[in-house]
Parts: sequence; C-alpha cells; structure tokens
Amino acid sequence: MITIIKIGEEVIDLKDIVNKFPINSTEVKILKNLSDSGSIYKYNSFLELKFEIDLRVNIIRAARELAKSGIKFKNYKESTCNLEFWERTRQGGFLLKKDVSPYEAIADIFKNGSKYGTECSTAIIIVYYGALLKMYTKKLFDSVFENIHLYDWHYIDSDLGVATKGISFDTIPGDCKYFKNPEFDPKTPEWRGENTIYLGDVNYYGHGIGIKTADEMIATLNKYRKTPDSPTAFLAKSVTNPNYKHLFKLQ
Repeated sequence: MITIIKIGEEVIDLKDIVNKFPINSTEVKILKNLSDSGSIYKYNSFLELKFEIDLRVNIIRAARELAKSGIKFKNYKESTCNLEFWERTRQGGFLLKKDVSPYEAIADIFKNGSKYGTECSTAIIIVYYGALLKMYTKKLFDSVFENIHLYDWHYIDSDLGVATKGISFDTIPGDCKYFKNPEFDPKTPEWRGENTIYLGDVNYYGHGIGIKTADEMIATLNKYRKTPDSPTAFLAKSVTNPNYKHLFKLQ
C-alpha cells in the first residue's frame, strides 16, 4: 500500500508534521488515518492541510452536539423548524428568512434542537454548517452563507462544495458515509438508508439512529426491510465530504 501526503511538490513524512498537533489528539488520529489510507493527498500548504484536519475535528464535534441537541427525526412532510429564523417550504425544507443572521440561525438549531425535525441528509448538512461556525468568524460566515436552504443534497450551498466519490476504500474521521438499505419497506421510505458521520472511534452518528457502530447501524436499518428475508443493509463504499480546499480559500 502506497500512501503519499504532498505539500506542493514535496512528499511529507508523517513524523515531520505529527508533532505540530497535540499528542494523542483527534487531529493526530486523523493525520495517521490519512497517512495509512493508501491514497495520495495533495495540499498547497501546511495551513491547507491543517484546515482540513481542524474542520474534520469540528465536524465530529458538531455531529456529537447535534446528537444531544434534541432535534427530532421526521420525514419532510412532517418537518419542523424555528419560525423565528426559518421559513418552512412546501417540500419540507428550511429557507433562511430575510434579515436573519445565517450564523445565528444555524447556532439556534444546536441550541434549540427540540424545535426542529428533519431527515438524515439535512442533518448532515446542518453538521457541516455547525462545524464551520467553529472555524469562521460570524462576519465571514454570514457573508459566505447568506442564502441557506436546508433540504437535501440537491439544495446544498455551492460554497460547501459537497462531493461524493463513487468508490473510496478510505475511511477518515469526519467522513460522511452511507448505509444503504437495498430493499426497504415501501411504507417507511425514509429508512432507505442512513447518512452518517464517521466519528473515528468505530462509531458513526446518524440522525434518527444516534451514535452507533457500523453493525448497530445495519441492525437498525434491517428492521425496516421489505421482508425479514430481504437483503441486509450495508455500508456503501462511497464517501462524501465538503470541499476543504475551497472552504480554506474563503477565509
């Protein structure tokens, strides 16, 4: 297995940069995962690499915080939001109201989660915004994300730049991984799969299921198969991430 981390045209040895992060920290775990993954990761500078690692750490933190926020799992027909900050659309999404701070609106979801209910894909997008609350100043966040529409992947802000790799054999803490339920019960289509954040300690966060291991995620989805003999749910090989390099440049 060949693993390369490049900054510019220079191949970086893990031991040369690992001491720039706290010992035994989540940052070091992420760096080691990147180094052990068998892929080539290219960065224009050490600061760009550090930004990705820091954002991954904050994605994990935001996922744990959202899990504790009281936000409910609801299908789009029954979704709910705090109308002080958001307008609920006909499709069940949440559209930022005019003259409302995007920073404060996203922060409200984590503060008053019990006023919100939505599906798992929207929850992942909320996690990304929540992580960026910890990375950007309020002024920058409000200027970059002034027209937030929380719904599904098709309505995501272009500045998040979320992209899915068709096949990825890497699993890095902070990745969004998908558990697919190939023959879900048509009476509960919301359980066709579960979008999750890999927390880096064998656990995943999935809205509506909580923080579970991969086996526990699969066991939960299997309760919503078409029949007990239907094919089992499984962890897909795809991986989804925000555009770290673009988000770094926006600072």
